[in-house]
Amino acid sequence: MFDTIEIDRSNLTIMGVQFSDLKTLESTANALGSSMFEGFKPTPKGIEIIRDYVAGKISLTELVSCQHWYDG
Repeated sequence: MFDTIEIDRSNLTIMGVQFSDLKTLESTANALGSSMFEGFKPTPKGIEIIRDYVAGKISLTELVSCQHWYDG
């Protein structure tokens, strides 16, 4: 079992982190869900980083180098 996180599709936020569109929010939520099954404990900073990866703003290498935000 894992903790739930606050997803607000009408305001396009996850744990208060703003998204520019519903598609990116849903893709990020799916990635978070999969990661949470493996022990990831999301933080707003972690969600921002995953959002930026999903949106293509950072590369996989940059995502992996951000391991300091991983809390699991």
